[in-house]
Amino acid sequence: MGSCVARPSKLIGVRKGDYPKSKSSRPYFNSKCSRKSKSSRTSNNKVLKDPLEENILHKYEIGNELGRGEFGITYQCFELETGEAYACKKISKAKLKTDIDIEDVQREVEILRHLPKHPNLVSYKDAFEDDEAVYLVMELCRGGELFDRIVAKGHYTERAAAKVIKTILEIVK
Repeated sequence: MGSCVARPSKLIGVRKGDYPKSKSSRPYFNSKCSRKSKSSRTSNNKVLKDPLEENILHKYEIGNELGRGEFGITYQCFELETGEAYACKKISKAKLKTDIDIEDVQREVEILRHLPKHPNLVSYKDAFEDDEAVYLVMELCRGGELFDRIVAKGHYTERAAAKVIKTILEIVK
């Protein structure tokens, strides 16, 4: 979270209107991606308590893959109405094997929804769900991986470490 250094509207090299326009620019999503209505799902298959009623593809154009994690893949996405760039984390339901996994996703969404506005925290935009996945749309952070930045720095002085801890404590407060 702390590695966010750019707001979506200030991305280097991305201007309004630069987002993909064609349907063929969705190579990373399955063609069945959220095309069915939400009502066709059973309550047993539901992860989010209150996902948006609309299909994610009605509001966002999905772009290139940005990264992978244990449960999902993050893509760059573009809001169709404004052209703003965001990150879309697609969490595959097939990988949510236990109730604890499902609760972790629900908790992540609730935490994102309740986070205050802060320059060192990623901001939440939307959540969607279909039969295959849960989609979390949030601010696109271009700062890279925090761990990579720590390793690249090598070591921290006590003063630099104190500054980082102060920022973390301000966020927790």
